[in-house]
Amino acid sequence: MRPFLATCLGAACTAALALPPGPALVRPAEAAAGSGAARTGDLPGATQSLPLDGLGRRAAAPHGPTVREVSSGTRRPFSLVGVVWDDAATPLPGRAEVRTRARGSGRWSGWQNLATAGEDAPDPGAGEGRGGTARGSTAPLWVGASDAVQLRLTLTPGTTPGPTGGVDAASPATRAVGVLPHGLRLELVDPGPDTPALRGAPPTGPEAVASSAANAPLAPLGATEIPAADEIAARADLAAVGGTDPAGPAHIGARPRIVTRAGWGADEMLREARFAYTRTVRAAFVHHSGTGNNYTCAEAPSVIRAMYRFHVLSSHWRDIGYNFLIDRCGTVYEGRAGGVAKPVLGAHTLGFNNDSTGIALLGTFEETAPPRAAVTALARLTAWKLGLHGADPLGRASMTSTGGDRYPKGTVVRQRVISGHRDGVKTECPGALLYADLPAVRQTAARLQGR
Repeated sequence: MRPFLATCLGAACTAALALPPGPALVRPAEAAAGSGAARTGDLPGATQSLPLDGLGRRAAAPHGPTVREVSSGTRRPFSLVGVVWDDAATPLPGRAEVRTRARGSGRWSGWQNLATAGEDAPDPGAGEGRGGTARGSTAPLWVGASDAVQLRLTLTPGTTPGPTGGVDAASPATRAVGVLPHGLRLELVDPGPDTPALRGAPPTGPEAVASSAANAPLAPLGATEIPAADEIAARADLAAVGGTDPAGPAHIGARPRIVTRAGWGADEMLREARFAYTRTVRAAFVHHSGTGNNYTCAEAPSVIRAMYRFHVLSSHWRDIGYNFLIDRCGTVYEGRAGGVAKPVLGAHTLGFNNDSTGIALLGTFEETAPPRAAVTALARLTAWKLGLHGADPLGRASMTSTGGDRYPKGTVVRQRVISGHRDGVKTECPGALLYADLPAVRQTAARLQGR
């Protein structure tokens, strides 16, 4: 990297990052370590990974926040932004914000917050993180087609950086307040063009075939969607999870239409090849994606592809973290591979990924209300998915934490069968306004199950 050019006035420091001639692209060897290293496939898309180690080379101001700004222009467009660092157990001691320059118009956006995402993570000991290398990260933010970015990092007062972006472990301020994590990187993700030809391409490699085949018998091989089915037809879905006789008693809601991974254009060569399952699904944890609300329904597949790349190549997870995603128009998308009816182990609620499913509404709903279509789709999806596993949306389930910031490892918690992310960990997710909708979602899902 070329050196930072910095000027300081009081407690505010602004740094302009001089980039090398070409973009820094994530290569497979850099994206993951060990035998499960990610491989780039034939589908388009790219990740520019920009080191930020120089942010830690000057001591923070002793009083008040220290603001660092990084500017970069790139030769490749991008549409999603996030920050990652080496150790997932180390928090980012401050607030990260970005603003981006729209490709074409040259207009700069306002400053947007990168939400903390430490609680959207694999469980400890789950075999995730490609051999134990899962990174810490902010939530990714969808910014639309852009060609330049500025990052503003407002540090917690008292943070003591070390000479290479780390810290002096002997510093009292470090022990009391926090550290700048090692390996800070700004990730700029291009999801690639969104065309029906690419998203509907027949599966050609073993990973793509396996991903599609996991949804049998709900849809044929290579299907871009799983069709909706009424309550009677949905009983047959029990066979996909080894459930009871479809003719027997069951409270299962109608199956919603679900866009498959082939339908949103997942590059199956990126993820870890094997599928991971838990025993059953006893609860659904509801999230907002934190990616912002600045997307159209037509752009939703691109948002998901970008998030997928960020989770796998930037955060080093085995696959996208959520089991399902729902866009603002109420379209339901398959998330993590392994079969929509099956108990696929996700990476969405630290400590409670076992025996649960994670559903993310695309958007940020702390101050903006979630669209009615999305909330309705959430009720329909939970009525079907929980019904397949015999779970009552109005009930509670005893769940044992595998470790997190809200409940220590081994703590037994009576979680609601439909819970918000904040019920499992200390977070604002799924946003105050979406969380307020959950009582009505439980009632509607139970009614759709015929309870």
